[in-house]
Amino acid sequence: MAIIDLMAALMGVSMGFLAFLVIGGISGVSAWIFYPGPSHGFRPWKILVAFFLGFTAAAASSFLGQYWGIFQSGQILEWASAIFISCAAGCLFTALAK
Repeated sequence: MAIIDLMAALMGVSMGFLAFLVIGGISGVSAWIFYPGPSHGFRPWKILVAFFLGFTAAAASSFLGQYWGIFQSGQILEWASAIFISCAAGCLFTALAK
C-alpha cells in the first residue's frame, strides 16, 4: 500500500512539472512569436530563454499561490494564474528583448 501512495505522490509532482513545462513554454514562445515589433533575425537562444522564463513563471505562481493559501493544487485558479503569469512574463521579456 505504501508503494501505491508513493507512486501517486510522485505522479502528481511529475505531472505538475510537465504541465507547467508545457503551459509556460508555449506561453513564453508564443509571446516571442506574436509580439509586435522588429525582430533582429532568428535567435534560437532568445526563444529558449522565453520558454524557460514562461516555465519558471508558471511554476513560481503555482508554488506561491499554494504557499500563501490562495488556492490548492489542481484548482482552476492555479491553472489560470499559471497561464496569466507565464504570458505576462513572456510579454515583458519580449518587450525588453526586441
